[in-house]
Amino acid sequence: MEIRILNQIEGAKQAEGLTVIIDVFRAFTVECFLADLGVKKIIPVGKVETCHALRAEHPDYYLVGERKGIKLPGFDSGNSPSYLTTAVNLKGRTVVHSTSAGTQGIIYAAQRATEVITGSLVNASAIAKYIKKRNPSVVTLVCMGLNGIEESAEDTLCARYIKAKLLGEDLNIHKEIADLKNTAGAKFFDDVQKEHFPEPDFFMCLVPDIFNFVLKADTTKDPIEMIKIEV
Repeated sequence: MEIRILNQIEGAKQAEGLTVIIDVFRAFTVECFLADLGVKKIIPVGKVETCHALRAEHPDYYLVGERKGIKLPGFDSGNSPSYLTTAVNLKGRTVVHSTSAGTQGIIYAAQRATEVITGSLVNASAIAKYIKKRNPSVVTLVCMGLNGIEESAEDTLCARYIKAKLLGEDLNIHKEIADLKNTAGAKFFDDVQKEHFPEPDFFMCLVPDIFNFVLKADTTKDPIEMIKIEV
């Protein structure tokens, strides 16, 4: 098994084999929590216009989205796992999801990869188990980073953690997780930004291995839909 680690949107465009699109803060942490809550469907979308078109056709769809971390105009909520798990009841609802990095990566990776799944710390061990079962010749781990254009420590850490699991190595990531409070996660502790980056999101995104499923992009559907697969 060849394991490749690529970065950001350009990396997603080059992804091959079984591809994991990693977005810890916050896209694919959000999708894991939504799947666990029992949403009917998650539709990852790249373009804002597509989201509004889907809502025009299906008024009951719930729009979740951000650009640079800020909720998109006309959307029901931003990309906050703490908000989505406490302030609204989305069980049985269809969620349309568009973000600066994660969902962009899904759309681009689907063009070349043989299979695309999401990546986050909350289900990292499940991801590794799934990959081992599938046993592909090539695995591509794509760290989507900040807004899909800059490296971000939490996604790189997640990729290293998944890779270590695949190789049977013991990687203690707890100190590095704690250090994120002063680097990539500092925005969650900034009073000026707390409306868009609530502090609870930081902690929800960084608890490893609480979900034992993966989310796979069903690229046979138009638009793409995420499928929950228990591991």
